[in-house]
Amino acid sequence: MMAGGLEFEKPLVELRNKIDELRKFAEDRGFDFSEEIARLEAQYRQLENEMYSTLTAAQKMHIARHHQRPTTLDFIQAIFTDFLELHGDRLFADDLAVVGGLAKLNGLPVTVIGHQRGKDTKDNIARFFGSPHPEGFRKALRLMRQADKFGRPIITFIDTKGAYPGDTAEERGQSEAIARNLLVMSTLRVPIVCVVIGEGGSGGALALGVGNRVLMLENAIYSVISPNGAASILWKDASRADEAAEAMKITAQDLHAFGIVEEVIPEPKGGAHRDPEGQAALVKEAVWRHLQELMAMSPEELVEDRYRKFRSIGVFASDGPDAPPEPSRGSGEPEAEDGRDEPEAAGNAPEAGAADGSVADASAEGESAAIESNAR
Repeated sequence: MMAGGLEFEKPLVELRNKIDELRKFAEDRGFDFSEEIARLEAQYRQLENEMYSTLTAAQKMHIARHHQRPTTLDFIQAIFTDFLELHGDRLFADDLAVVGGLAKLNGLPVTVIGHQRGKDTKDNIARFFGSPHPEGFRKALRLMRQADKFGRPIITFIDTKGAYPGDTAEERGQSEAIARNLLVMSTLRVPIVCVVIGEGGSGGALALGVGNRVLMLENAIYSVISPNGAASILWKDASRADEAAEAMKITAQDLHAFGIVEEVIPEPKGGAHRDPEGQAALVKEAVWRHLQELMAMSPEELVEDRYRKFRSIGVFASDGPDAPPEPSRGSGEPEAEDGRDEPEAAGNAPEAGAADGSVADASAEGESAAIESNAR
């Protein structure tokens, strides 16, 4: 039986159970069911290929959140050697939702940092389910500044639904801690490679995500807010998270198409938890390859490369000479005597979107000044 099967994987689980039962029955009774077992195995492989080649965003979200999915510490243990974990932010406390320290990658000294979810209920509570407090971000910042001082490349693993949203985090400056990480990471003079290994949610993810290269596992997700949070805001119903996930363009494939991530690292069928060692080997190869490219750059080039990466994200409209012409005014609307459009009197202009035109425009004073200036 498939351990930890998800809801949409039930047909596979049932078919695998049927194959195992038939094989056990044949062994116990001495019957030859090899042809029937082979037929079912072929059916299983076909169903598996069809299912995992057409995963929806919501299904990928559930795989990214799978309780057996490898965590940051799992990847650190499998990829790096001589890992020495460092604790505390030197200001308040040690946040267990963020882990980090010194390690070697193929003999190269690096600093590695990442979000850490728990392995069981007790561990999850201690680590706040991978949602950091300000001291977690400040611990990460301390380690990144240390790496910059000694010229060590930085590798981060992103796996959080978002920063911890409670009162205690807000009291200790959650927003400032995230913002300062964004500011400092953008100016560090060492290579930074970020890997989204599970769920990358909101500022909690971005606080470790300002890198020269951002990589994502095939079934990872990355978004400005968790689908649960988006559903709570849009529909006042967090249970509609699957619906929100479909609309938010959160998959690795979507983000690669947008230019937000540089590479999508493949996963075994069913997710990284099916073959953690094989998955770690793929991550190690990708990180090392990108790191070698970045290490050929000077410190100034690394900062400029990071700046260009984030400035190039998105599509912008321009009002320059190449911009499309403004729509022509309807023939029934009068123009001013000097050829310019006559603006409507500011005092009578309805607010945009007002159904009955009874609400005055909030910018009436500015428009009035503009009209007087044009008249002069």
